[in-house]
Amino acid sequence: MKHILETLYHYGTLTKNDAQYALQQLALGACNESQAAAFLSAYIMRRPSVAELEGFRDAMMALCIPLDFAGYEAIDIVGTGGDGKNTFNISTLSAIVTAAAGVPVIKHGNYAASSVSGSSNVLEHLGYVFSERQERLATQLEQANICFVHAPLFHPAMKQVAMVRKNMGVRTFFNLLGPLINPAQPKNQLLGVNSLETGRMYHYLLQETGRRYTIVHSLDGYDELSLTGAFKLISTAQERLCLPADLGLEQVAPEALQSGDSIAAAANIFIAVLQGKGTKAQRAVVVANAALALHCARPDQSFADCLGLAVEALDSLKAYQTFQTLLKQPI
Repeated sequence: MKHILETLYHYGTLTKNDAQYALQQLALGACNESQAAAFLSAYIMRRPSVAELEGFRDAMMALCIPLDFAGYEAIDIVGTGGDGKNTFNISTLSAIVTAAAGVPVIKHGNYAASSVSGSSNVLEHLGYVFSERQERLATQLEQANICFVHAPLFHPAMKQVAMVRKNMGVRTFFNLLGPLINPAQPKNQLLGVNSLETGRMYHYLLQETGRRYTIVHSLDGYDELSLTGAFKLISTAQERLCLPADLGLEQVAPEALQSGDSIAAAANIFIAVLQGKGTKAQRAVVVANAALALHCARPDQSFADCLGLAVEALDSLKAYQTFQTLLKQPI
C-alpha cells in the first residue's frame, strides 16, 4: 500500500490494476485506519480518473455477494446522490411505476447521501425488509416485478471503511461507485448524475459493458430528470440537450420537489404519490423518470408511448398495488 500512497502524494494517478489492488487491500482489512483515511482523502482533492474508477468498480464487483438474474430483461434506476437538492424519492417511486408498467426492476440503493431520505431510508420506514437471499428477491421479482438490493448487504468492502468514512464526514469516491456496482448487473440502467463530468465518466465505462443505458443530468444540478429546466441525456446511441417541452412535458418549480425535513415526511410524500394524492409537480416528475426508464429498456417504443404507460400505471393505482404486493412478500 505504501507505493500506492506515494504515487497519490506526488499527484500521480493509478493504473486500473493498481486501483483494483488498493481497494481490495482496504476491503480485506490489510490497511490500517490511517492508511485508509489517507487513501480516501486523496480522492477528496480530485476525482478518480476513468481507469481508477474502473479498477475500483472491478474490485467491488469481485468482492460482492453476486446475484444471478440473467434471465430478466430488467433495469436499475439509480442516481449518484450528492446533488444537495433534498428532493423526495423520485428514482424509487419511478422504479415502482416502471415495474407496474411491465419492465422488471432490480434497484440498487442505500441510505441517504445528501438528502434527508435515501431509497433505503424510506423503504425501511414503510416496512420493507432488506435481504441478501437470492431466492427471496427472485420471489419479489416474480410477484411484484421489482426487488431492492440494499448495497451494504452485498458489499462487504463497505464495512471495512464504513467507520473511516463516517469519521471523515465528507463524500468519498464510494458515492461514485454506487451506481456501477449493482451485484445483479441488470441489462438496462437509468442513471442520474449530479455533473456532466461524472456522466461522461459513466458513459465511457458503461459503453464497454454491452448494457443498455441512459444517463440523465439536469443542468441546474439535479441527478435526475427534475423538469426544472434544461437537461442532458446520454445514451448508448446518442447525446442530446433537451428542455421539458421537447418531451411534451411542463417545467416545474424546484421548491415543488422538496422532500421535507424527516424520513417520515418523505414517506408521506412517497405514499401520497402512489395513491394518486401527490401534487401535479410530484406526479409529473415521477412519470417522466419512469418513462425514461421504460424507453431505455424498450427503445423501439417512443418516449410518448412510454410516458403514456407510466401515467396509466400511476393513475390506475397499479403502482400502488405493486408496492403493496412487494411489502407482503415473506421474509
